[in-house]
Amino acid sequence: MNKTKSPRSRQRFVLISILFFHSVNTYMDRACISNAAEPMQEALKISPTMWGWILGIFGFGYALFQIPSGWIADRFGPRKALGLVVAFWSTFTILTGAAWGAVSLLVMRFMFGMGEAGAFPGATRAFFSWLPAKERGLAQGINFSGSRIGAAVSFLIMPYLINELIGWRWTFFANGMVGIIWAAVWLYWFRDDPKDNKKITQAELDYIQKVDTQDQAVTKKSVSFMEVFASKNVILAMIQYFSQNVTFFTSITWIPLYLKQNWGGNAELLAAIPMFFAAFSNWTAGGMVTILYKMGFPVGSRRITAMTGYALGALGMFAATQTDNAVTFIAFYSVAIFGVDMVLSPSWSFCMDIGGDKSGAVSGAMNMVGNIGAALSAIAFPIFKESVTIPVIAPEAGTVNPYFFMAGVLNIVSIVCWMFMDPRKPIPQRSPKAIKTRFAITLVILVGLTLASVLCSVLYKIYWK
Repeated sequence: MNKTKSPRSRQRFVLISILFFHSVNTYMDRACISNAAEPMQEALKISPTMWGWILGIFGFGYALFQIPSGWIADRFGPRKALGLVVAFWSTFTILTGAAWGAVSLLVMRFMFGMGEAGAFPGATRAFFSWLPAKERGLAQGINFSGSRIGAAVSFLIMPYLINELIGWRWTFFANGMVGIIWAAVWLYWFRDDPKDNKKITQAELDYIQKVDTQDQAVTKKSVSFMEVFASKNVILAMIQYFSQNVTFFTSITWIPLYLKQNWGGNAELLAAIPMFFAAFSNWTAGGMVTILYKMGFPVGSRRITAMTGYALGALGMFAATQTDNAVTFIAFYSVAIFGVDMVLSPSWSFCMDIGGDKSGAVSGAMNMVGNIGAALSAIAFPIFKESVTIPVIAPEAGTVNPYFFMAGVLNIVSIVCWMFMDPRKPIPQRSPKAIKTRFAITLVILVGLTLASVLCSVLYKIYWK
């Protein structure tokens, strides 16, 4: 196909914009059921026990299908993969609004989780094909900022839509239709290979496909997914991403309730503030990754940004244990959330560095472990708050200080992980049998941990929450 050589088009920026709105939609769909909990339980006569299973079953589908959905994006291309999964989960978002009982909700939420599992691995695979390595950090930052903005907007507008304007059934319908429209736009505009996009010029295509010395330093040649999956780089990436989720997901699970219980009034509205900090953090980290890369630090652009983020995360967590004032508490907590969300851009860019054309499945593996951290955080937060004491920091139970201290320590562990994460390191040569054995053992451990963590989370919601 003949392409105009000049001027350089900006179609890759269109891609980033489309995937930003994809990320916004992803989190708004997730938040809808939490905001609709009370009217749904009343209308469908659902017991607290069953509601625990309905909320938890999303985690089963979402975590277990991270790697398969990433593999689908690698195997069939992100155009088909994202178009399919977005239409799939949006359909089940709409059907959630048509639910007639507990069993129907269980099925719909599991299928919804399966679909959403492909959201971020699919986007990562699209970025790998369309962006040079030096722009992937900023793209991931913008992408993930959308999820945080979606969560913040949900905190602010979903209760009004559900309770005052259109009701919970039509709110699910509206959210689902947004996803259907997005999928149609995606299938119309996006192509797996940028050269197949009619609006892209030869100048931009040359820019995307140019591989300089720095790109070669961080971008691996194609290797089997099994080899990459069981490598030290991926294992370290999984560990540090577990820490990120342990810290971040309290912001959308327990912190709103904690603010309301401890300071009353409208204190829970303060929970939206960390979300805006998180959105800004993703832009900041993306820019930092890009600037450092262009300065000649392809590996350091990932490592320095992530380590800075975890240092801020630990600092914010520790500082939040030293105040009893709601405003000061949320300020320190926002610093922590700002810090740990700086980790998203370098982490997902790192997955592209080491995964190459398997980056969908590699990022899915990392995100799978992250979701283990998210599920366990929902259980650990109240247990630490109610039962754990720490001299000086929390001599008596009843504060979040023990959990925050634990999260701060995990952030420090993650700094150590990043010291040893390096995409330049070759994967050791192993026999095909050894590769398959390591892959099988790692996968069995991950699936087992996922099932155990999500099951514990569900049981906690049912029997102890």
